[in-house]
Amino acid sequence: MIAPPGGTSRAATGRSLLATVFRTDPSTLGTDIAAVAARIVLVWIFIYYGAGKLFGAFDGPGLHQTSLFMASTAHLHPGGLFAVVAGVIELGGALAIALGLASRLAAIALVVDQVMAMVTVTWAHGLSGSINTGYELNLALVAMALVIVGIGAGRPSLDAIISRRLGR
Repeated sequence: MIAPPGGTSRAATGRSLLATVFRTDPSTLGTDIAAVAARIVLVWIFIYYGAGKLFGAFDGPGLHQTSLFMASTAHLHPGGLFAVVAGVIELGGALAIALGLASRLAAIALVVDQVMAMVTVTWAHGLSGSINTGYELNLALVAMALVIVGIGAGRPSLDAIISRRLGR
């Protein structure tokens, strides 16, 4: 097929579009977009839950109620210790991921946090509990955190700045 003057043929444009759609090697821009999207959602959710656990923010339970929940429902003793650990992991992990600072480590901590939530509380309710929440949110959060573990925080992050300064 002959290309029109000053342009490419429709067939070449179509092949290029199909190649883009089916490409499996990550582009830098595509990786950055995926990382930023996962970071935004993780930060939003974990600031909400972490600050709620620790400070009662966003109408959350606060430290005392979270301690009671950890001891009675999650069967984690001492409840106060596990309430603080969960709150710090969630809020601290969210802040680290927001800044893109030690994002992979923060994401691993959030994966462990959510696995613990599944094992101790939500697993018994199934994938989608009819009365109580099942473990579907935990699975989605684990998947998003694993994106950060796998690809990092992306170029718009402190991790990227530190990496460049270290010569990597």
